[in-house]
Amino acid sequence: MATNIGQRVKEVEAQFLEKKIPDFEVGDTIKMRIKVQEQDKVRTHPYEGTVIRKTGRGAKATFTLRKISFGEGVERVFPLYSPVIENLEIVSKGVVKRAKLYYLRDRLGKRARVKRRQES
Repeated sequence: MATNIGQRVKEVEAQFLEKKIPDFEVGDTIKMRIKVQEQDKVRTHPYEGTVIRKTGRGAKATFTLRKISFGEGVERVFPLYSPVIENLEIVSKGVVKRAKLYYLRDRLGKRARVKRRQES
């Protein structure tokens, strides 16, 4: 019976995994458009930031994006295969040596940047 449940879970997750997401890593800068519900209409809102965390796998995978908005750091967690994400593109790849970039929370200005990877 357990295998039947496991197979059923995989079938349900497969429906969500059909969405094509570019392969990005922690430290990359991402630009995306998210759907925002406003009263009776849905509009798209641009959101650009640095990926500071990726966790989970499959349909449960999430990532945390950090951006600076009006001088204040804002972090937001998104499910990777969320229907709220309209499109996602990688602006730049980052050079990092850690899996989680929580140290960026304590830094300001230029020190809060991640080095860009040189594409050749």
